[in-house]
Formats: sequence, structure tokens, C-alpha cells
Amino acid sequence: MRKTLIFDADDTLWENNVVFERVIDDYLDWLAHPTLDRAELRAILDDIERANAVVHGYGTAVFLRSLHDCLARLRERPATEQERQQILELADQLVNQQVELIPGVADTLAQLGARHELFLLTKGDREEQQRKIDASGLDHHFSHVHIVREKDIGTYLELVERHALRPEHAWMIGNSPKSDIVPARRAGLNAVFIPSKSTWVLEHDVVDPADEKVLHLARFPELLTHF
Repeated sequence: MRKTLIFDADDTLWENNVVFERVIDDYLDWLAHPTLDRAELRAILDDIERANAVVHGYGTAVFLRSLHDCLARLRERPATEQERQQILELADQLVNQQVELIPGVADTLAQLGARHELFLLTKGDREEQQRKIDASGLDHHFSHVHIVREKDIGTYLELVERHALRPEHAWMIGNSPKSDIVPARRAGLNAVFIPSKSTWVLEHDVVDPADEKVLHLARFPELLTHF
């Protein structure tokens, strides 16, 4: 039976958070706080990122804001022009990031697209996400592409209604428990959880191991054995 397969983008189709993590490692080295260790500094940055995501959304610009806010909180003053420039230099690999597909993605999508309808559902800054989609060369596989501010239960319910989907025949496929798996299941869709080693800490959540409507896979190409 033809199904609707809805794909996450970042860290499901291409590498993303691993680059953010490299920048954070360099940033924490640069901070070199006299009394706080790396774990404590990271906890402060995570809290700032969490708050900024609620107000400003996601993406590189918001991440840079968080780095500046973290410095300002720790130094108890705004960043100097020299410090702001240093943060930009630290984040250069992120600003100029090239899209690196996860192994097997292109071939797997090509085969799945011959049998099922494929959607792309990604969250973040619209211009930034569209740039990555264009650079990936994958957009032709998807009958519909949606870039949203947040992926919560309301997002999935709206998607179901907009496209008249039958939830029992629709699957959300992604690496994020918080954005891909848990809200999709609450909206009545099935889900495929493909963990990534670099999933952002703020995207962590608990996936019910007893939920039979969640398929757990280790690698993206394994989708072909199920769909």
C-alpha cells in the first residue's frame, strides 16, 4: 500500500549539529572561565539557547545570538567589538557550512519515491533551511516541502488536515525525539526513529520503547526493508 513518508532534514538527511558542536567546543576553549568547568559552561549555554529558541526560533543567527548572550552573562557586560569578531571567526565553519548528505540518503530516497509519496518537514529559519535544501539536491524527491518555525503536535495535525492524510498510513522519519517522534505520535502518525550521534541536546526526549507504532532503525538505508 502506498504510504506517506515525511522526512526530517537536519541530521536525518544531512549532517548538521556536528558542525554546531565543533563550534561550541572551540567557543568553550576560548572562554576559558577561571572558576567554571566545561560542563558548567555548557549548561549555561544550553539554558540560553533554550530560551532564545522559544523567542527567536532556530538557525545560525539565533545560535550566534546565544554565543554572544552567554559571553555577556559570564563577563557581566556586553561583548566588545573584538570579542564579537572572535565569535564570528569561531563560527566561520558554520556560517559557510557545506551540505554533507548522510550515507545512503540519495539512493534510498530515489527508491522510496518510486513506491510512496515523500514529504519534507524541517524547522528553522526559512531562508537558511531553503538554502540547505537547494544545496542538497534532494528537493525533487519530495512532493511537498514544509519549513516551519516549530515541530509540535499542532504542526503535525495541520499537516494531516492540509493534505488530507490518513495518519495510519503516514510515517514521520527523523532523529529527534522531541521534534520528530513524540509530537508525531501524539498527532496519531506512525514514526521511524533513526538516532544520530550528534542530535542537539535540546532535541532529546523519551521515546516509549513499548510503542509499536515507532520503528527503530540504526541506518537510513534500512528504510528500504520496511517501505
